[in-house]
Amino acid sequence: MKMIKTDFPILNQKINGQQMIYFDNAATSQKPQFVIDSLVDYYQNDNANVHRGIYELSERATNAYEQARDKVQNFIHAKKREEILFTRGTTESLNWLASTYGAENIKQGDEILISYMEHHSNIVPWQQLAQRVGANLKYINLKADGTLDLADAEEKMSDKTKIVSVTHASNVLGVVNPIKELAQMAHQHGAIMIADGAQSAPHMVIDVQDMNVDFFAFSGHKMLGPTGIGVLYGKYDVLNKMNPAQFGGEMIELVDLHEATFQPLPWRFEAGTPNIAGAIGLGAAVDYLTNIGMTEIEAYEQSLVSYALPKIKKIPGVTVYGPQDSEHHSGVIAFNLDSVHAHDLATALDQEGIEVRAGHHCTQPLMRYLGITATVRVSLYIYNTREEIDHFIDIIGKIKEYFNREFA
Repeated sequence: MKMIKTDFPILNQKINGQQMIYFDNAATSQKPQFVIDSLVDYYQNDNANVHRGIYELSERATNAYEQARDKVQNFIHAKKREEILFTRGTTESLNWLASTYGAENIKQGDEILISYMEHHSNIVPWQQLAQRVGANLKYINLKADGTLDLADAEEKMSDKTKIVSVTHASNVLGVVNPIKELAQMAHQHGAIMIADGAQSAPHMVIDVQDMNVDFFAFSGHKMLGPTGIGVLYGKYDVLNKMNPAQFGGEMIELVDLHEATFQPLPWRFEAGTPNIAGAIGLGAAVDYLTNIGMTEIEAYEQSLVSYALPKIKKIPGVTVYGPQDSEHHSGVIAFNLDSVHAHDLATALDQEGIEVRAGHHCTQPLMRYLGITATVRVSLYIYNTREEIDHFIDIIGKIKEYFNREFA
């Protein structure tokens, strides 16, 4: 994968006089020239609104936009193209579900089940829904190694459970959750299964039919695509019973003075002028990833984790959160270094051109569950290398020496 790095122009720069190493891929990924070119090409050659025009420019834009939907359908192995809805990202997708399916189906006394490792985007919408209707929000416990406690999940599910919404891959712990097993449990109780795929779709083969999820949400910007574009997958029969999340242009069929009818799926949920360029860019990102192969990408990232995790754990004073075995750890590695605050460590790394994330990572309940306030997070992707990991480990050692000397 070494040659892949040359496809990403942003990586060929210096930060604070040092060659940049980008280790913040869980927050957002960088974009290959292939994706950037797709955006420029659309704006230079095909810029027009979609679906409405009967002239060539509009037809070209519409074809490119709808081809992106087909690409996403194939990428996540959805049964029908109508099951692919374009949103602004995972956050909007989950909010749509809370405000549409949730508002229509959850009542007082019902239960919504999530886990302690969820991103705020998969907590707050359900909190708000539960507060509005008088439902109960429950949390699945974690085991000592940070993995999901399936026994606790099974114990907390009941016929009162109406929604189970869990991240497919944690953005902190490096855990990949058994969504297929959770979906089976949920369906046995008549509940729907929602998976937050923001941290899994960019890194592994996704098969929504095999997982048997009712909904699956992910963002384009974490998988080489543009910002402001995301996907909400939903089973056709479930989506078809839901009311639109927004109303206006594009999604209507007929408007009278006092009533309106709506377009069929998927356009019923895409009100207003959509993010056409974003969808086309996401389609290009899917092409790029597919050309490499998601199986190959997952294997390469796993080799990086197997290389990096033992080295990080060997640093004196380091605490790594989540599974300690690289075989069960995704490309997200969160850790703390004794006597050095996470923010100070991230700042020191930035001075050496190494870009990592520090903070609570939009998982404050998880931080409290772990008894900490923040971590440093390294998150790897296809353009990262073992040489970058070696340099990172070397710099961590020097930073540790500096802090020990200065603040002894």
